[in-house]
Amino acid sequence: MQAFAELIDRLTLTPQRNGKIALLKAYFSATPDPERGMAVAAISGALSFDAAKPAMLRTLVGTRVDGELFALSYDYVGDLAETIALIWPARPGANRPPDLPEVVEALSIAGRAQVPALIEGWLDALDDAGRWALLKLVTGGFRIGAGGRLVRQALADWGGVDVAEIEELWHGLRPPYPELFAWLSGAAPRPQSAAAAPFRPVMLAHPLEEPDHAQIGPDTHFAEWKWDGIRVQAALDDGVRRLYSRAGEDISAAFPDLLGALTQPGVLDGEVIVLREGKVAPFGDLQQRLNRKAVTARMLADHPAHIRAYDLLFDGSEDIRTLPTHARRARLEAFVARSASPRIDLSPLVTFTDFEHLAALRADPPEAAAEGLMLKRRDAPYVAGRVKGLWWKWKRTPHTVDAVLMYAQRGHGKRSSLYSDYTFGVWQGEALTPVGKAYFGFTDEELRLLDKYVRDHTTDRFGPVRAVRATREAGLVLEIAFEGLQRSARHKSGVAMRFPRIARIRWDKPAAEADTLETLSALLPAAPN
Repeated sequence: MQAFAELIDRLTLTPQRNGKIALLKAYFSATPDPERGMAVAAISGALSFDAAKPAMLRTLVGTRVDGELFALSYDYVGDLAETIALIWPARPGANRPPDLPEVVEALSIAGRAQVPALIEGWLDALDDAGRWALLKLVTGGFRIGAGGRLVRQALADWGGVDVAEIEELWHGLRPPYPELFAWLSGAAPRPQSAAAAPFRPVMLAHPLEEPDHAQIGPDTHFAEWKWDGIRVQAALDDGVRRLYSRAGEDISAAFPDLLGALTQPGVLDGEVIVLREGKVAPFGDLQQRLNRKAVTARMLADHPAHIRAYDLLFDGSEDIRTLPTHARRARLEAFVARSASPRIDLSPLVTFTDFEHLAALRADPPEAAAEGLMLKRRDAPYVAGRVKGLWWKWKRTPHTVDAVLMYAQRGHGKRSSLYSDYTFGVWQGEALTPVGKAYFGFTDEELRLLDKYVRDHTTDRFGPVRAVRATREAGLVLEIAFEGLQRSARHKSGVAMRFPRIARIRWDKPAAEADTLETLSALLPAAPN
């Protein structure tokens, strides 16, 4: 457990992706089975322990620490696991520190009533770093800038193989992955995945920049609208149906209606959208369906999911990824026609004469949910990863609004001591109304300045959240960029932003000159008749 705790601590403090991969590779080399496999499972989210809840941990720490002291400490630190790890008064003579497999095995078989005593004993035996790693493990709260995709890349680099090989095996493997480590260390042949309908690594696009415009033409590229949904891979294999996110997460449980629409063996690449009367609904409607373990009949009826298909990886059992785009498109059209499902349609091709014509089409899309264009070379094979020059995404210029900072909350991981999550609002009459929240778009130096501003201008505190001075006479204006806007009954303002981020900090602009809700609402798409 101590080696795992040290790994987690160093991953938290290492911002660079390559630095994190180097730490993971060193850990794989120095750590035996099954501990390294359990670490992979923990970081990639393959472990979960339902009996260890934050409320139980608060009750447990309340048996050792004065409640007021804990509340003050939690308010300062802003992270439950870190607060408990630092404040926990260990008892002399505790047992030896547990190892990671021991913790995982014990939690896997323990009943709910047994878990508090187990965690208490382990907290007594571990140092503060070990306690923090333990608590993050049992609550599933790792926020260390390393997830499943980065772990799989580290495994591939460590074993000297292409990450696509690991991606295709992943869903047929189980923790602690002994056959995977045996193969990567050269002690055994490549394992065979027993999983039906496995995930296949997806092809990704590069943003289209001005120097690349000259490459694009109707003879060399297909153009399609980029729809505001979520990228999915839909597979039917040997009677097994699966729906995966672009990162390889199985999201089948959230979309049983789409699983039923898969009637032809093969693997589709496309976008899940909510479709009503032939029109793509705002992304917020689709969000109602995401991250659910079960979906009600009412949800299925009110938010009908749909697959807009734009590529075909397998046609039946035939792998067609090496075929050029134009050949796969022809196979895709025939595949969708055979499916004959009202929940699956083709992403239509956009006809254009030259790049200027394409630019005009991009500026005036047929629907608000078309957030730009996808440009695909006609002769390109389907290649895992982001290979420049094959697929381009050309998104519309984002909207911007000047808003006023209203609240700030501490972040997680290396940001747990900094106010890095910002709620902002626009003027509605003489008062501000919140319209969104952003936690990226700024540099580390700007984050330090924002954190200082929050601390210097706090007017009230609500646990880890602070209200900041926000009046017409005194307030900090943030220029917020966002991809789209939709109506929302869940928000007091009546609007919800898509992908808001901080584009600029307007230290120079008076708060009274920030935008109004009326100005923002004018960007809303027209309401359906």
